[in-house]
Amino acid sequence: MNLLTRALPSPNQDERPAGAAIDMIVLHYTGMQSAQAALDRLRDPEARVSAHYVVGEDGEVWQMVPEERRAWHAGVSYWRGRSELNAHSIGIELVNPGHEWGYRPFPVLQVAALCDLCLGLLSRHAIPARNIVGHSDIAPDRKQDPGELFDWEQLAMNGVGLWPEAVPDLGIGSAVRDAAGLAPVRAALATIGYRVVPEGGRDPALAQVLRAFQRHWRPEAVTGQADAGTLVRLAAVARLCGS
Repeated sequence: MNLLTRALPSPNQDERPAGAAIDMIVLHYTGMQSAQAALDRLRDPEARVSAHYVVGEDGEVWQMVPEERRAWHAGVSYWRGRSELNAHSIGIELVNPGHEWGYRPFPVLQVAALCDLCLGLLSRHAIPARNIVGHSDIAPDRKQDPGELFDWEQLAMNGVGLWPEAVPDLGIGSAVRDAAGLAPVRAALATIGYRVVPEGGRDPALAQVLRAFQRHWRPEAVTGQADAGTLVRLAAVARLCGS
């Protein structure tokens, strides 16, 4: 544990399954009205939720669960063929009221502390850049966090996660809706890691996944539409994830 990290143990943890490698980082926001409310909930045995780390808006970091133990943060989720994500991941909560209580940008000190924390994790665990994701990426039907105000590009510039470089902004334009046109969209989303069925037109399930992708990699337009700007960004991220 970093000397700047405070221990604040949560009872909501257990052993990881034997042989389960840590190869994911999942970022969340707390989605509560205050940091203290979030810390209290993450330590409440009745809540049965926790995270390995919590990062405050002032850059303070609390460790609730040892990295070698399993925290209960991902819930029903999926990424790159797996659904038991708590077994393989480090969960990090960012103090932010979230969409329900006054969603706001993440302060510079908070993002800097998160970056330092993640770089430390990457030095200890073999975590591919494509496996550094948000809660909305792994549970697009249930979650929005950390949301479109989180600066994934800045994080990637500091060596944490993926961001496609030099992708032109093609704007919204007309959106692809037919099954034939959406087949490569579905394939690209699956290559990145999302759960999508391979065929079909635009439906509510695909729109949810597209919103999750946009919150992470195209926050300028979280529409759930396969518009021109989304298509070019989607192809660029898929190339990074497939390489």
